[in-house]
Amino acid sequence: MKFAVVVFPGSNCDRDMYFAAKDALGEEADLVWYQEADLSDYDAILLPGGFSYGDYLRSGAIAATSQVTEQIRAAAEAGKPILGVCNGFQVLLETGLLPGAMLSNVNQKFMCHYETLIVENNETMFTSHYEKKEKISIPIAHGDGNYYCDEETYQTLLENDQIAFTYENNPNGSVGDIAGITNEAGNVLGMMPHPERAVEKLIGNEDGLRLFQSILTHWRNNHAINA
Repeated sequence: MKFAVVVFPGSNCDRDMYFAAKDALGEEADLVWYQEADLSDYDAILLPGGFSYGDYLRSGAIAATSQVTEQIRAAAEAGKPILGVCNGFQVLLETGLLPGAMLSNVNQKFMCHYETLIVENNETMFTSHYEKKEKISIPIAHGDGNYYCDEETYQTLLENDQIAFTYENNPNGSVGDIAGITNEAGNVLGMMPHPERAVEKLIGNEDGLRLFQSILTHWRNNHAINA
């Protein structure tokens, strides 16, 4: 399986995402500069965290207007897995590939620590290696991680099982304790916590690795490749 890690000016978690796919998962991965990107040959697209364009205007807003987002949109429409983490989640929201928006954390502070997440839906291509309602430990690192949507959108997320992860102890004020959501088709996941920073016991735990293993399992199942 071949992963593209899309790099914007200001991305700073791209190497972590690359390590998760290349070294921890053991699959092919490339760092792809957003201006030179040709995503057509990649099986999955990873949008890393950081501060794309310095978070000017709004977090992820300027990156969402770049030409590469049309390729990301096309990959999503083709059913390829798209994972956006932290700033990558914000980009997915700004492009409209996921519903809702991000506000500043309720405490108006940047937070960087481990949080306990609850797996709300383990039947997606990103979560099949988890148990439903399993509690996992994944680090956060954000200042604008307060997920917001109106009541109608929230009810739609609930009805369609689009909420993949919630916080056990909501650190940022997100509606419904939401930590990660998918699109209706289930092939686009945005989440604020950083699974790519939890792929080795040496650096804390491997709870995040199973998300990448889930993507790989889905891809192999759909390409008749034996593990």
